[in-house]
Amino acid sequence: MSAIALTQILLNGAALGAAYALIALGFVIVLNAAGAVNFAQGELVMAGGFASVALAPFIGETTALPGLFLLPLVMGLMGLAGAGFAWIAYFPLHKRHQAAVFVSTIAAGLVLQHLANAVFGAAPRAGPPLVAGDPMTIGSLSISPQQLAVMACAAVLISGTGLFLGRTQTGRHMRAVAQDPEMAAAIGIRPKRMITLSFALAIALAGAAGLLLSNQFFVSPNDGGLFMLKAYIAVTIGGWGRLDGAVIGALLIGIFETFVAALTSYLVAEALLYALLLVMLVFRPSGLLPERARARV
Repeated sequence: MSAIALTQILLNGAALGAAYALIALGFVIVLNAAGAVNFAQGELVMAGGFASVALAPFIGETTALPGLFLLPLVMGLMGLAGAGFAWIAYFPLHKRHQAAVFVSTIAAGLVLQHLANAVFGAAPRAGPPLVAGDPMTIGSLSISPQQLAVMACAAVLISGTGLFLGRTQTGRHMRAVAQDPEMAAAIGIRPKRMITLSFALAIALAGAAGLLLSNQFFVSPNDGGLFMLKAYIAVTIGGWGRLDGAVIGALLIGIFETFVAALTSYLVAEALLYALLLVMLVFRPSGLLPERARARV
């Protein structure tokens, strides 16, 4: 394999992994804040993709940055949906057995899947690109403005999330609730408010990932399960409960899938990815970055 071909694969894989990182990041934020797995995370990514498809006609073709104009709107709508999701699928059941929340999020995901199928149909749909334009060619290397925009946009969102959680008072309160909700409540922090914000942030990131993925890879109502699996694998590889580990794991998945698919096929890449997950669970179940006790940052 030539250096040009390898560079092309790395670019493609990094763009895919950057979108996966947003999904995994939201997955971990909810996991840490609520202590529960949101099994509807994949369907919420799909919902973000279809939101971008539905809103794209209002932007039209008059701008070279259709996806960038839509991104704040999609994230805002999905953030509001995330706050509602917390009060519908989590809070009514969070004091019961943990399985109750699992089932409720699965049910919510199925509702979203069937609703998308009823409204948009089963056929894959393409969302708007972040940046419209033809690929740039450097020798034999083809660089898509969309790929660069996806990586840049994901980097900004990931960095912004890290700064928000680490440097702002609200972010510190959210982390305090994730660490110890009883102690956080004792010092005046409102756990329900912070958990609601965590769901809103996580699902806004899922919506952003849906928009980023919808142009190149299209979106269909049945994509949710696949996105959920990618987030779960990324978190397992990176380290359960670690935000930085989730991002690293997602980037590794994107590069791995793209590299193996280029050499063989996408089906082989998927099979090998699941085999890699099994190996990881056997030999390093704590992931590449093991979670420090109660230190979920």
